[in-house]
Amino acid sequence: MPSDSIEKLRAAVRDVPDFPKPGIIFKDITPILGNGKLFRVAIEAFLEQCRGQEIDKIVGIDARGFLFGSAVAYDLGVGFVPLRKKGRLPYRTESAKYSLEYGEAEMELHVDAIERGEKIVLIDDLLATGGTSASAATLIRKVGGVLLEAQFLIELEFLHGRQKLEGTPVVSFLKY
Repeated sequence: MPSDSIEKLRAAVRDVPDFPKPGIIFKDITPILGNGKLFRVAIEAFLEQCRGQEIDKIVGIDARGFLFGSAVAYDLGVGFVPLRKKGRLPYRTESAKYSLEYGEAEMELHVDAIERGEKIVLIDDLLATGGTSASAATLIRKVGGVLLEAQFLIELEFLHGRQKLEGTPVVSFLKY
């Protein structure tokens, strides 16, 4: 991905102070999503990273990971698996709890969403403390998936979230 494209994405990310609680500076990507050219640049970054890999499915984390992950899966011609917040999936699920930088939550995955041995790429908008992504990796492996890589539009490096994904290659396009 050309550096000027990455810089255009970086310039569009809006900092929102004290959201969702005091002391947090939220990285708002809605300006990227609302601009067709920038949204395409973001999707292309993920696609470039995926090309050349043998991928069976993309797993996207609720909710912004759905936006990027489903577009990537569509372009690659592979399946898309939604990893959702607890209580949102209608069929039998596996679940994993995790800590956020501002609370706790639980994620779920349908038990039949991934077949044993399928090669998976995990996609989300943001890697912060790594709790959400680590629970996603746990669930993918629990149902038999082989996690090839975790990809993020943004990584907050100072929170060291990639350490929780030890053993999983991590790719991020915008680093703060």
